[in-house]
Amino acid sequence: MGTRPTLLLCFCLFLCLASRSCSQSQEQQLAGGGYRVAAVKVDRGGRRLRAEVAAAGAGVSTGDVDRLDVYASLETDTRLRVRITDADHPRWEVPQDIIPRPAPEDVYLDAPRQDSSSPPRTRVLSTAGSDLVFTIHASPFRFTVSRRSTGDVLFDTSPSLVFKDRYLELTSALPADRASLYGLGEQTKRAFRLRHNDTFTLWTADIAASNVDLNLYGSHPFYMDVRPPGTAHGVLLLNSNGMDVLYGGSHVTYKVIGGVLDFYFFAGPSPLAVVDQYTQLVGRPAPMPYWSFGFHQCRYGYLNVDDLKGVVAGYAKAKIPLEVMWTDIDYMNKFQDFTLNPANFSFAELRPFVDRLHQNGQKYVLILDPGISIDPNYGTFVRGMQQDIFLKRNGTNFLGNVWPGDVYFPDFMNPHAAEFWAQEISIFRRTIPVDGLWIDMNEISNFYNPEPMNALDDPPYRINNSGNHRPINNKTTPASAMHYGGVSEYDAHNLFGLLESRATNHALLRDTGRRPFVLSRSTFVGSGRYTAHWTGDNNASWADLRYSINTILSFGLFGVPMIGADICGFGGDTTEELCGRWIQLGAFYPFARDHSAIGTVRREPYLWASVAASARKSLGLRYRLLPYMYTLMHEAHTTGAPIARPLFFSYPEDVATYGVDRQFLLGRGVLVSPVLEQGATTVDAYFPAGRWFCLYDHSLAVDTRSGERVKLPALPDSPYVHVAGGSILPLQQSAMTTAQARRTPFHLLVALAEDGTAAGNLFLDDGELPEMGGARSEFSLVKFSCATQSDGMIRLRSQVVHNSYAPSRTLVISKVVLMGLQSPEPPRNIAVYVNGAEVQANRAVSTSYRSRGGLGAAHVGGLSLVVGEEFELKLAMSY
Repeated sequence: MGTRPTLLLCFCLFLCLASRSCSQSQEQQLAGGGYRVAAVKVDRGGRRLRAEVAAAGAGVSTGDVDRLDVYASLETDTRLRVRITDADHPRWEVPQDIIPRPAPEDVYLDAPRQDSSSPPRTRVLSTAGSDLVFTIHASPFRFTVSRRSTGDVLFDTSPSLVFKDRYLELTSALPADRASLYGLGEQTKRAFRLRHNDTFTLWTADIAASNVDLNLYGSHPFYMDVRPPGTAHGVLLLNSNGMDVLYGGSHVTYKVIGGVLDFYFFAGPSPLAVVDQYTQLVGRPAPMPYWSFGFHQCRYGYLNVDDLKGVVAGYAKAKIPLEVMWTDIDYMNKFQDFTLNPANFSFAELRPFVDRLHQNGQKYVLILDPGISIDPNYGTFVRGMQQDIFLKRNGTNFLGNVWPGDVYFPDFMNPHAAEFWAQEISIFRRTIPVDGLWIDMNEISNFYNPEPMNALDDPPYRINNSGNHRPINNKTTPASAMHYGGVSEYDAHNLFGLLESRATNHALLRDTGRRPFVLSRSTFVGSGRYTAHWTGDNNASWADLRYSINTILSFGLFGVPMIGADICGFGGDTTEELCGRWIQLGAFYPFARDHSAIGTVRREPYLWASVAASARKSLGLRYRLLPYMYTLMHEAHTTGAPIARPLFFSYPEDVATYGVDRQFLLGRGVLVSPVLEQGATTVDAYFPAGRWFCLYDHSLAVDTRSGERVKLPALPDSPYVHVAGGSILPLQQSAMTTAQARRTPFHLLVALAEDGTAAGNLFLDDGELPEMGGARSEFSLVKFSCATQSDGMIRLRSQVVHNSYAPSRTLVISKVVLMGLQSPEPPRNIAVYVNGAEVQANRAVSTSYRSRGGLGAAHVGGLSLVVGEEFELKLAMSY
C-alpha cells in the first residue's frame, strides 16, 4: 500500500520535469542569436534608409534568417515605415490589392559606401518637416523612433530581435509611468486603457464576446499611445499572421508566427491626428447610409413572417422609432444562404412584408454565412462548383461544417469568388430586395476541428489561442488549407472577414447603385472601408453592458466608426432593469440594434412599460441628433475621426480623461454618461474643463476650470447627455423613421463657451449616394459660428462651403436656442436681426428667455433661415 503513493509522486515529478524540459526546449528553439548591421544606405533627401543586417550567431544552427533587409521610409511628414524582412527570400505580406500602400524603393548612397567590416554605430533618418526621427543602431542591431520636438522616445527596440521562418519576436521599451496605450484587438476588455501584464492574441475565432481577455472575431495590431501633456502617436504592425502581443507596461513584445515585421508609426501629435494619419494609410471609413443611423431590431429565433409583423406593429403601437427589421438564419431553407424557408418565411409572405416596410420608409436586412451547403439540388452550390471558387486543402475543396451541415467556403482571394458572390446576391435580391447584408461566422467559424496535415498546422510557437494555447486549427479552417495563388490559410486566416466584406460591399453597390450597408463580425486592418461592425455574441449581463463601451471606443481607433453592441444582450435572459439601462446607453451607439439569441426571453423594448418609456425618450433624442451624427459620419469618412470617442480625444491635456471608460463623447462635444450598475441611484461622471449644458432642458449642469468628477442622481428613463460649451448642434424633430425626421425643420442648439463663442457643422446629402462629399456627389456643407460682441450682442453666422444638394435650398432652420448667456435675469426685450434687418416685428418670430443654472438661454422660434443660403442672425438684449 505504501509503494503506490511513492510511485504516483515519482510519476508526477516526471511529468513536471518533462513539461519543464519541453518548455525549455521550445524556448531554446525559439531563441535567436541577434543581429548586427553590415551596411547602411541613406538617400540624399534623408527620407529613406536601407540596411543589410546579418545574423550575429550561427544562423543555420539557430534557425535565424541569415540576412535581413531593413527599410525605413518617411512616407509622409507624419508617417514612418520600418520594414524588416528576409533579404534573400520573398516572404508573405498583406497583398497590395488588399491594403494599397507605397512599395519599398531603392535607396541610393549620398556618400561613399561604408566599409561593411566597420559600419557606423548609428545612422539617423529625419527631415526638417517631420517630427519623427528614426535611428538605427549597429551592433547589436536595434532601432529607435523618437519625437524631434520633445526628444521623447516613442519606440525603442531591444537587441534581442528574433527572425525565423515561422517565428518573429521584437520588443520595444515603453515609459510605464507616462504611456497610456489603447487598441490591440479584438478582445472584450474590462477597461479601455490597456492594463499592464496583459497578452493580446490576434487570431480570428468564433469565441463569444462575453468571454473577457480572449481573442475574438477581428485582428487589429494597432495601438495609440497617449502621454502627458497630451501628445499621441500610433503604432501599426501590418501583418496578417497569428500573433501574441505582450504589454508589460514598461515594454511591448510582438511574437508573430510568420510574415514580416512591417511597422508604421504615426506622429499625431493629437489623437484625432493619429486616426487621420492611420486611415490615410489603411483606408477611410466607408460612408454609411442615413437610414442605418436609425434603430434596428433583430432576434435569432423569430418564428415566421407573422412574428416579424407583430414586432413591427408592437413598435408602432408603443410609438418607439423602428427603422430596420432584421432576420437571422431562421429565414433560410435548411440554413442555406440565398434561400427561403417555404413553411415560415415563404416568398408569398415575406415579399409583401418587405414591400410594406419600404412603403413605410423602413428597411430590411438579412444574414449570410460564408459556408455553402454541399447539396447538388442547391443552385448556389452548383454554380460555386462550376466556377471552382472554394477554399482548397490537399488539392480538393476543404470540407467544413456549420449550420447547414457539411459546407465548402468561398475563397475570396480568388477574384472569381467575388464575382460569384455578387451574382448570388443579385439573384436573391430579385426575390427579396434587402437593403443591407449581415455577414456572420466569417472568422471562419467551423464546427469541425481539422486534423493536422503538415507543419503549418502546428507552428513552433503556440499563440495563446482561446486563452489556453489551443491549436490554431480548432473550430476554424486549417492553416494548411490553400487559397487562390498558392497562399496558405496560415498566412491569410485573419483576412477572410475583410475580403468577404469587400466582396459584399461591391456586390451591393453594383446591384443597387446606392450606398451599401454591410455588417461584418470578422474584421481586419482596413475593414472600415467596407463594413460596419458589432461587438458579437455578448451576454445579458451588467458586465457586458459596461464592457461594450470599451470595444466601441477601440473600434473607433481601428477606423471602424459604425460600431455597436447587441442592446439588452444576446445570450442569456435579460431583465427589465438591465434592458432599460441598455436601451438608454445603446440609443447613443453609432450603430443601435436590439438583438437576442434563440431560446432566451424576448426583449423588444415595448414589452415592458418602463423600457418602452426609456426607448421613447432616449431614441427620441437620438433621432433629434441625427443631423449631428450624420455630419460626424462625414467627418469620419473624410478624416477617420470616430463617431463615438473617448474623452481624451477632445481633452488630451487632461490626464484624468485617460482612464475614463464609463462615458464617451459623440463627436467633439456631446457627452454620454449612462447608468451601468444594477440598482444604481447615482452616476459618477467626469466633466473636463469648461461649461457643460444638459441636452434635455438646456440648463448649465457643470462649469469647471480644471475638470471635475460629479455624482449625479440616476435618471429613471435616460442617460445623462450634456453638450460642451463652444458647440453648435444641428437638430431635427424626432419621428418614427429617419425619412420622416428628415422632412422636419432644423433647429440649432448653440452652447456658448465662457468666451461667448461656439462653432459647428452640418453635412447634407440624400443619404444613399455612393459617394459622400465626393466630386461626383451632390451635397451641402455648412459651417456655423457664433460670437458675443463687446456690447453683448450675439451674432450667429452660417458659411455655405458647398451647396449642390438641391433640398438644402428649401430646408429651413426654424428655431435657434442659445445657451450660456451671461445674464441670469430675463431681458426686457430681445431684438432679432436677420441679415441686418430687424424681424422682431414679424409676428411669426417668437422669443423667450429662461434662466437655468446661473446662466440664461434664449429661444428664437418662427424663423425661416434657408440651410443652403448664408445668413447672419443677431440678438440684442436690453435690460
